[in-house]
Amino acid sequence: MEIRRVGVVGCGLMGSGIAQVAAMAGYETVVREVSRELLDRGLAAIERSLGKFVEKGQITSEQKAQAAARLRPTLELADLADCDLVIEAIVENAEQKKELFAALDQTVKAEAVLASNTSSLSITELAAASRRPSRFLGLHFFNPVPLMKLVEVVKTVTTDPAVVQQGLDFVRRLGKTPILTTDRAGFIVNRLLVPYLLDAVRALEEGFGTIEDIDQGMKLGCNHPMGPLTLLDFVGIDTTYSIAEILFNEYREKRFAPPPLLRRMVMAGMFGRKSGRGFYDYTDPKNPKVNALLQSAT
Repeated sequence: MEIRRVGVVGCGLMGSGIAQVAAMAGYETVVREVSRELLDRGLAAIERSLGKFVEKGQITSEQKAQAAARLRPTLELADLADCDLVIEAIVENAEQKKELFAALDQTVKAEAVLASNTSSLSITELAAASRRPSRFLGLHFFNPVPLMKLVEVVKTVTTDPAVVQQGLDFVRRLGKTPILTTDRAGFIVNRLLVPYLLDAVRALEEGFGTIEDIDQGMKLGCNHPMGPLTLLDFVGIDTTYSIAEILFNEYREKRFAPPPLLRRMVMAGMFGRKSGRGFYDYTDPKNPKVNALLQSAT
């Protein structure tokens, strides 16, 4: 079955990005949210992002208008009924995702493919909430979706090989680069990235260096675009903590266990950029400074 119409459930940071790139690639795209406020916020983000592409000369004003015209916003799951592929991009909560997929299974046509954008949860477990595990896979996009080229295509033991191929072809048509992986916690990228980030926190806890020195060491010593503690603030301290918990529960290895400092930061509401304070203080977002409170707590 050829994918002609795409559905995206969730119009937040990830969902709006996925809907945007699908529309830009020529797909009729239905994007659903649970409230008008969240939907309008996501559509405004898409409008700003498309505008930046025009400013940079990457697309024309006409192409922007065409992409916007392909988007169909909705508050109703029923409007996804005719989609050939539906991608879930809601909150990273297994129970809420399973509830959604059970409802989607009753809504979309039998031949449609269901996919999750989860970064860490079991695709097999989510697929079991539907009656179509053979037509279920993971499509893990990276933030910011319009700019990041990578998508992890996750197959389970029950995914039909033809559906896996559909997923790979779909990602390529979006102008992205797919990598194929199996359904293990963290997939490829987070399985390698998260232990590195956690070790940076442990290095800070154990006094190997300051926040700035640890970040500078990896930027200048390994040519990384940003240091690990800056990256943690960008990804979200709470998000990384949650992923680390999932990885540790899967593998039971110390390298996946979240350090005490990370847990204390989550309890204190220091989530990084989105909360205004993490390893750095973002009171002035254009000129972040080291979080002095955190320095004294390590």
